[in-house]
Amino acid sequence: MKPASIFALGAACLIAAATLPLAAAEEEVEKAEKPAPKKEQAAKPEKKAAALGETAPAFELEDHKGKKVKLADFKGKTVVLEFVNPGCPYVKRHYELGTMKSLAERYKEKKVVWLAVNSTHTMGREDNKKWAEEHKLPYPILDDAKGKVGRAYGAKTTPHMFIIDKKGKLAYSGAIDNQATAGGPAKEETVNYVAKALDELLAGKPVSTPETKPYGCSVKYAK
Repeated sequence: MKPASIFALGAACLIAAATLPLAAAEEEVEKAEKPAPKKEQAAKPEKKAAALGETAPAFELEDHKGKKVKLADFKGKTVVLEFVNPGCPYVKRHYELGTMKSLAERYKEKKVVWLAVNSTHTMGREDNKKWAEEHKLPYPILDDAKGKVGRAYGAKTTPHMFIIDKKGKLAYSGAIDNQATAGGPAKEETVNYVAKALDELLAGKPVSTPETKPYGCSVKYAK
C-alpha cells in the first residue's frame, strides 16, 4: 500500500473514532430533552349508591317555589322520594291517573312526607313549578338538575320510588307498581308496591318486598 493511502486510511479512522463519542453524547442529550411519558391517572371510582337498609343520603335542594328543602327536616318521619320527569310518557300516565297525588294525600294524614325529585338536566325550577301547578300537587318538586341526589340514591328511571323509614334507613327501592306501561288505565289486579310498603312500615312490620325493578324512562342525567 502506498504511503499516501495509509495516511488517508489512518485519518479516516481517527475522524470516525472522534465522531462516535460525539454521536453518543448527542443521543443522550436528545433523550434527556424528551419529556418523560405521563403516567395515566386511574379513573376515580364512582360513589356507590346507597343500598337498602343503609342510611339514606342527606340532601338539600330547592323546591318549585324556591324554598330550600333538607331531608334532615323530616327526621323521625317516613319519607317517599319520587324521581320524576314531566316529559316522560310513563310519568304522564301516572299523573293523568292521579297515582302519585292520591297516594301522597292518603298517607299525608298518616304523617308520611312525599317529595318529588327532578334530576332531568334540561329542566329547572320553572319546569317543576309549571308541572306542580298544572296538577295541583300537594307536595314539592325538588330541583336536582345536576343529578347529585339522583346518583346518590341510584335512581335509574322516572318514576323510580324510594321509601325512607322513620330511622332514616332506605326501606324500599323500585317501581311504583307492577303495571309497567306508558298507557292505559290501572288494572284491577295491579299491585302498588309503594302503598303496600307504607302500610307495612306504618304497622311496624318489615317491608315484605323491599326491592323491585323500576320501569319508565331513563333518568336524563347531566354528563
